Amino acid sequence: MKKVVKFGGSSLASAEQFKKVGAIIHADKERKFVVPSAPGKRFSDDTKVTDMLYACYDLAEAGKDFKEQLKAIQARYQEIIDGLSLTLSLDDEFKIIEKNFKNKAGNNYAASRGEYLNGIIMANYLGYEFVDAATVILFDENGEYNAEKTNELMRERLANVDAAVIPGFYGAYADGTVKTFSRGGSDITGSIVARAVKADVYENWTDVSGFLIADPRIIYKPQGIETITYRELRELSYMGATVLHEDAIFPVRREGIPINIRNTNAPEDNGTWIVESTCQKPKYIITGIAGKKGFCAVNIEKDMMNSEIGFGRKVLQAFEDYGISFEHVPSGIDTMTVFVHQDEFMHKEQKVVSAIHRLADPDSIDIEADLALIAVVGRGMKSTRGTAGRIFSALAHANVNVKMIDQGSSELNIIIGVANADFETAIKAIYDIFVLSQL
Repeated sequence: MKKVVKFGGSSLASAEQFKKVGAIIHADKERKFVVPSAPGKRFSDDTKVTDMLYACYDLAEAGKDFKEQLKAIQARYQEIIDGLSLTLSLDDEFKIIEKNFKNKAGNNYAASRGEYLNGIIMANYLGYEFVDAATVILFDENGEYNAEKTNELMRERLANVDAAVIPGFYGAYADGTVKTFSRGGSDITGSIVARAVKADVYENWTDVSGFLIADPRIIYKPQGIETITYRELRELSYMGATVLHEDAIFPVRREGIPINIRNTNAPEDNGTWIVESTCQKPKYIITGIAGKKGFCAVNIEKDMMNSEIGFGRKVLQAFEDYGISFEHVPSGIDTMTVFVHQDEFMHKEQKVVSAIHRLADPDSIDIEADLALIAVVGRGMKSTRGTAGRIFSALAHANVNVKMIDQGSSELNIIIGVANADFETAIKAIYDIFVLSQL
């Protein structure tokens, strides 16, 4: 078996954390490919190394002296090196960084050095080969990640390598200029490596023991999710549940490689398994609950709307013309409602309303603001009768007025619209009826 293991910034913030990571890797000889992030915060008021690099480069770009800031960054790494009792020196690397900063190498280059340097330390500490991500992860001239060329190049480079460290977060253009992924990009790198080496498992180590059924800021000590499918994760991520960078799912999904979210500080926990499909029945009917505040509903009414061909297209054209994306479009015989992000819509609302009148000639338009959307997701709902009824019952008992309910044809999720003020109450009520009542 081959395992690709990715460790987040909090897992590598200090020498003590590095030692935990080393113990985890050495505990399983199948953990052959390691993807490290840059050092994160050592304590709550600390600064991440990536943020230190951004600030340092801003000074360089402005033509100001940045040597003290660069020394502070080097000191962070030296603290880790000393704590691990390594003989490694990064002096030459920092001379190159200083030179490139002076030559305005760019924000992407600056940010990538956090992972690059941590990768060098990790490889030295483990005795693994270091592979610079800039040599194996390619972006095209438009800055788009080139998946197929990268897969070919990465597979070829790692074919005869027994164990390697590949830094996360960045790659390069064809000319070698460094390009970073968005924040959270180390998750993507881990997935790319897993696909290239045809790994059996991609382990993503962070500071939590996998996904939770609900937001712990709303639910006290929510239950964990043991197994979740890619589709369920996509639904929950879309509605705000974040543990894994969303783009990290796609490279491994196409290869059927499972992802295991694990906790560096509690390696004995099984964490959450993310899989393509499973015959395992979920512990609860629902897999997870997630949601967002800050929506508004544009309610359009027109008699005989259902018999007018093209009505929906005309309404949505008005939103498209003003660059507004919609979230959900529940409809009835004579009504159609379009849910949009309030902060995106509010400055263009009257233009959109005018456009709807001009394009679709509705009888009336009404706008309702300050709404929240909640997604109740679970593969178990498909084989269970009365799920929507239980949700309605729980919300009614909690005195929450349901503004909208929408269920996809896959029966994988139910979307509920409520007032912003009822958001937390609604999530607690749903969690109670499906989880607490089953404990």
